[in-house]
Amino acid sequence: MLFKADFAFWRVTEITPEFLIKNNIRGLLLDLDNTLTTHDNPVPGEGVTEWLDSMRSAGIKMVIVSNNHPPRVKPFADMLGLDFVCEGKKPLASGFNRAQKRMGIPFSQLAVVGDQIFTDMLGANLKRVRGIFVYPIEHEKTKFFKLKRWAEKPFLPKITKIQED
Repeated sequence: MLFKADFAFWRVTEITPEFLIKNNIRGLLLDLDNTLTTHDNPVPGEGVTEWLDSMRSAGIKMVIVSNNHPPRVKPFADMLGLDFVCEGKKPLASGFNRAQKRMGIPFSQLAVVGDQIFTDMLGANLKRVRGIFVYPIEHEKTKFFKLKRWAEKPFLPKITKIQED
């Protein structure tokens, strides 16, 4: 199914380096809005800065891949010390391809992390990259996003239960 996620978490901060390493994921292609922060917010969500530090300490590489424009993405990415791809055209492959080349990690060891079924997870599946769905930090209030979130409901995944060894 094109809209499925391989894994799902309530928030990006619940994804642990141990979980990624166990699943042979060495790099993350990160969505921005409603994944790392609320829509158009210039400040990272609660716990995101510490989460990024834990990923870096574990050697997990990360690049923001956003459909948004440079004035939105660049200041946010610069503040967090992350590389980024703007105007990624998700669910198409071009943004993922640019990010993968910068990271130098094979697609088999990457995962797309995002809050939208029809862009992030569809893009991951079309590119044959694992998808990690995170429930949106907040629901947008525009009619377009309300309709999109309503249409996503049948495809929403169940939360991944992390097995303790």
